[in-house]
Amino acid sequence: MPVLTRLIPSPVVVDIRPGALDDLATVLADQRVSQSGRLAVAISSGSGARLRERVAPSLPGADWFEVGGGTIDDAVRLADAMKSGRYDAVVGLGGGKIIDCAKFAAARVGLPMVAVATNLSHDGICSPVSILDNDAGRGSYGVPTPIALVVDLAVIREAPIRFVRSGIGDAVSNISAVADWELAHRVNGERVDGLAAAMARQAGEAVLRHPGGCGDDGFLTVLSEGLVLSGIAMSIAGHTRPSSGACHEISHALDLLYPRRAASHGEQVGIGAAFATHLRGDEEGSRLMADVLRRHGLPVLAGEIGFDDDEFARAVEFAPQTRPGRYTILEHLDLPPGRIRAAYAEYTASVGG
Repeated sequence: MPVLTRLIPSPVVVDIRPGALDDLATVLADQRVSQSGRLAVAISSGSGARLRERVAPSLPGADWFEVGGGTIDDAVRLADAMKSGRYDAVVGLGGGKIIDCAKFAAARVGLPMVAVATNLSHDGICSPVSILDNDAGRGSYGVPTPIALVVDLAVIREAPIRFVRSGIGDAVSNISAVADWELAHRVNGERVDGLAAAMARQAGEAVLRHPGGCGDDGFLTVLSEGLVLSGIAMSIAGHTRPSSGACHEISHALDLLYPRRAASHGEQVGIGAAFATHLRGDEEGSRLMADVLRRHGLPVLAGEIGFDDDEFARAVEFAPQTRPGRYTILEHLDLPPGRIRAAYAEYTASVGG
C-alpha cells in the first residue's frame, strides 16, 4: 500500500523563549537563513527603533528601514527601497503592522521573511496573510508564511498588556471559527481540512484552558505557540477559514461601520466568538469563553468597548457582507434586526452582563 503524505508550509525556525532576540543572528546563520548576514530589517518608529540599538551590533551586515505605518502604500515603499540591495532575507522587527508590511514587501521582491514579534496581538505573526489598510478600508493579501519566527518573551512582557489580551481573543476565537467551518460542511458540503481544523481548534483550546495569566511565561509560551499554529493552519487550508468565521465578520463590520471607534482586533473577535457560540446554541461554551476572556481582562459585551446594543446589532446584521461567500452561523440563521437584538439580550443575560 502506498504511503501518502503532504508537505506542510511552516517556518524552519520557531524560537519562543526569554532572551531569544539576543540569539537572532546565530539562529539565522545556523539555520542557513542568512549565513552572510545581509538582511533588510523593517522596524517601526516605536518598539522596533528602541530594539535596534540592542540588536544592531549582532547584525553588522543589515540595512535598516523604518516603516511609517500599516498601509499597502507603506508596504510597497518598503519593497521599492529594498530592491537595490542583495539581501538573504527580510526581517520584520515589531508589532503586527510592521510584520504584515514586511511579509508583503518580502513577497513582492521574492525574499524569505523572518518575523521577530515584539507583541502577541494577533495570529499574523505566522500567517500567510498580510492585513494592510488601503483606499477601501482594509484588505487581506496572500503572502508566503514566514521562514522563521522569533518571540522573545522578555520583550513581550515589556509591551503593553493590551497586546497580549488581544492575542488571547484572536486565539480563542479559533474555536468559534472552526465550528462555523464545520457548519458550512454540514449544510453546504464545504470541504473541511481536518488537519488545519484540528490545529486551529487545539490552539484555541490550549489558550482557553490554560490556568496562567498574562505575565506568566508558561501562559505566554502557550499563547505564542497557539498563534503560530493558527498561522500554519491557514497555510495548510490555503485560506483563513480555520481562524476566521462569524467572529471575524462581526469584527470587520465594527471596523467598517465605526472606523474611529473600533477596539482592538482581539477584543472584537473575542466578543464575536462568544456571541456566535451563543447563537449556535452552545450556552455552556459561550459562558466558558466569556468567563475566560473576563479573567484575562478582555471585554465580553459591546458596551465594554463603547458600542450600545443597537450599534452592535447593526454590526451583526452587516457582518455577512464583509466576507461574501463565507458561510457561518450568521448566514445560517439570517436573523432580522429585531431578532438579532433579542439574541444579544439573551446572550447578555447568559454571560452575566
